Parts: sequence; C-alpha cells; structure tokens
Amino acid sequence: MQLTLLKAKIHRASVTHAELHYEGSCAIDGRLLDVSGIREYEQVHIFNINNGARFVTYAIRGEEGSGVISVNGAAAHLAGPGDLVIICAYGQMDEAEAAKFKPTLVYVDRQNRLTHTNHSIPAQAA
Repeated sequence: MQLTLLKAKIHRASVTHAELHYEGSCAIDGRLLDVSGIREYEQVHIFNINNGARFVTYAIRGEEGSGVISVNGAAAHLAGPGDLVIICAYGQMDEAEAAKFKPTLVYVDRQNRLTHTNHSIPAQAA
C-alpha cells in the first residue's frame, strides 16, 4: 500500500504578490525551496489562514533571499498580499519508508525570513 504523507511545509508565510494575469503557479523564495526540499514545478497545496481558501498549484523558484511568495494566475483570487499561508508538499511512500520518514518543516517570520526548521510537529494539547 502506498501512503501519502507530508513531505515538507513552509508555515505561516506572508503573501507578497498576487499576479492574476501571470501564467500560474506560486513563486517561492529559492532559499525557502532549498531548505524545505520543495522542488521547482512540484505540486504544492496552499492553505490561506486569513480566509480559509485551499488550492493546489505548483512551485516556481523566486529570487533567493527575496522573501517572495507570489500567488499567480487564478489562485490570485484566493490569496492576496499580506495573507498568511501554509505551503505543503506531499510524497508517496510505502509503509516501510513511512515508518522512518520525517517531514521538513520550515518556519518563517513576517518577512518570510527563515527562523528555524523542525522534523516533527509538537503534540496538540487537549
């Protein structure tokens, strides 16, 4: 059986641009792509914390160190500058791989500068 697990996420990134008439995709600061392990053209799921919108697109490389998070094409109707988003990539693996796998979790500040990384999410308190 193949399982779909969280591969990587960039948590609470601030949208810097929304380009409705761009071809599509989400431009992400290249440094954040490298740290997270999200590849250019990889499918990403984006969750807008501000309005609850959830959508799927693909990542494109933004300028390293720029802090850019640009939601492009039709998705620009779902997220705008200043919105906080969670960007996730998923991977498929068998149960043996899944038993050993740990996701890469990337945390940023309001300017999308890396603050820290982790490989597990703390247990949620009741």
